[in-house]
Amino acid sequence: MSVVIRMRMMGGRNDDVFRIIATDKRSPRDGKYLENLGWYAPKMKGNNFMLKMDRIEYWQKKGAIISPKVLTLIKRQKKMSREKSADMKDGSSSPN
Repeated sequence: MSVVIRMRMMGGRNDDVFRIIATDKRSPRDGKYLENLGWYAPKMKGNNFMLKMDRIEYWQKKGAIISPKVLTLIKRQKKMSREKSADMKDGSSSPN
């Protein structure tokens, strides 16, 4: 079985919300999936997605293929976590 990490469309008309899922390559976009790995709401302002990075890494080690859009979300998540850790280092070294 070939596993793919991709988006599954949810929500209503003009209110698109996506789940990030691990699924069999042959299953349809909104069909059965193996595991829910997060969500993405493109119309939401600010932090509009959440990913379970530990589970995504697990599926990557098992050979899962990641879709291009999910890959951009993973890159954003890693960038946000780097910035957050840098902010924490800057904040802890301040004299106040």
